[in-house]
Amino acid sequence: MGAVAAAPMETGDGLAERLAADLDGAFEELVVTHQDRLYAFALRLTGSPSDAEEVAQDAFVRAHRALAGYPAERVRALAVRPWLFRIALNVVRNWARGKRLREFPLDALAEGGWEPAAATRERPEEAVGRAEGDAELAALVAGLPPRYRTTVVLRYVADLGYEEVAAALGQPVGTAKSNVHRGVRLLRARMADGIGTEA
Repeated sequence: MGAVAAAPMETGDGLAERLAADLDGAFEELVVTHQDRLYAFALRLTGSPSDAEEVAQDAFVRAHRALAGYPAERVRALAVRPWLFRIALNVVRNWARGKRLREFPLDALAEGGWEPAAATRERPEEAVGRAEGDAELAALVAGLPPRYRTTVVLRYVADLGYEEVAAALGQPVGTAKSNVHRGVRLLRARMADGIGTEA
């Protein structure tokens, strides 16, 4: 994989500055900060927990290699989140060349949840109902056309803003917004019609 271009926006959290000053010291912070969402993003695109773990690990390895080769000024100017998710998306695309992306197994998705689990206690019947809803929603997302699925997952699973989604995909912000909105409309229509929610 070639070097991924830096996105021309600041994230405001100072991580890029810390990475520029001390890559090895700050890289653990980058991993800890982004590992859960990066894994969730990869899981929604691959449908496999083990493949998602490999994608996330490979993305971090590639990110470290790229950062080590960048001059400090380039690292300081980096919008870290969209840049990292762009690397992960490229890893998924490379992975998909050898494997056909498959439909998500509902039991694995219910186990993984739609987003990283919240640290709340709930009654068992609530947890079961939420897991079933999460699995149905994840199955519907899996059935979206790839351009909509990727933008919806970046926006709502990875929690990237529209500018970050656009930067991660290398497209104009208007295109990213349009694809997210179309993806959400498709999801709503399919939920209303009950498509993809039956076992």
